[in-house]
Amino acid sequence: MTFPRGREIVLGVAAGIAAYKSCDLLRRLQDRGFLVTVVPTPSSLNFVGRTTWEALSGRPVRTEVWEDAGSVSHVSLGDKADLLIIAPATADLIARVASGRADDLLTTTVLATSAPILFVPAMHPAMWLNAATQENVETLRRRGYIVMEPEVGRLTGRDSGVGRFPETTAIINKVLEISQKNALLVDKKILVTAGGTREALDPVRFLGNRSSGRQGLAIAYESLRQGAEVTLIAGDTVPFELEGARVITVESAEEMFAAMKDEMPSHDVLVMSAAVADARPVSASEEKIKKASLQSISLLANPDLLASISKTRRADQVLVGFAAETREDFE
Repeated sequence: MTFPRGREIVLGVAAGIAAYKSCDLLRRLQDRGFLVTVVPTPSSLNFVGRTTWEALSGRPVRTEVWEDAGSVSHVSLGDKADLLIIAPATADLIARVASGRADDLLTTTVLATSAPILFVPAMHPAMWLNAATQENVETLRRRGYIVMEPEVGRLTGRDSGVGRFPETTAIINKVLEISQKNALLVDKKILVTAGGTREALDPVRFLGNRSSGRQGLAIAYESLRQGAEVTLIAGDTVPFELEGARVITVESAEEMFAAMKDEMPSHDVLVMSAAVADARPVSASEEKIKKASLQSISLLANPDLLASISKTRRADQVLVGFAAETREDFE
């Protein structure tokens, strides 16, 4: 399962001294819950190396299309990106994109993606004010790309003036502005329960149900796609991968309820899609019960988790519940 649309960022890094500042930008994006793939230009690795980017992002880093020809990297990166940020964007990088060149993985991805693209220029004042650079910037803007204005301040050596890499906070604010246009649940925290519970009868047997957890996984997936921060409390479910969500695994109804009580105060929405067992054995045997002793099993009703948690919900919290039925019965 690939990460859903809404939180996936490709961070392009051009060959400028400000490349080191993108390390902080990467961390700040991750703090906001974004998943970041770094695509540096080959020359930019002279400023910040591949190993550093891989350590910070937790993802492989490539610079050339041919490094993984089988995956068609530029197409796959362009398809999964919700936003492409180029920071720093040097005069050379801006010129190459403006002319439509595709001579490395980053510029090829620019041509292959339909996601919004944010350029964060950083260069010497004379280069920024050069007529060629200004014309290239206007070309990018006419094409619908977003180009931030560089700041005025001290640069390398004794130079100062316009061309300074913007403060990270300003870049983050622009990213959030763009993201909020493309996702409905940015800054929302959603708690989802999924799958069935298992109530132990003995070390081998349990009482359970046929729930696969697919509905809850789909809800968590779509919530992520819309930009929410998602916590998934997963019981017995189909195997899954859900990058970007915090997953808490539980087995019994009691464990699920304990996790819900811990997590509910910090979330805006609870979607209770788990299939919680209605009853559990009065006591679980520490050893496998012999077949001859299985003539009857004493059961104890489990509490209604949604009804119980609703007693403590705040007025600003939303609760959503489901009921599994074998026929239409809305009484």
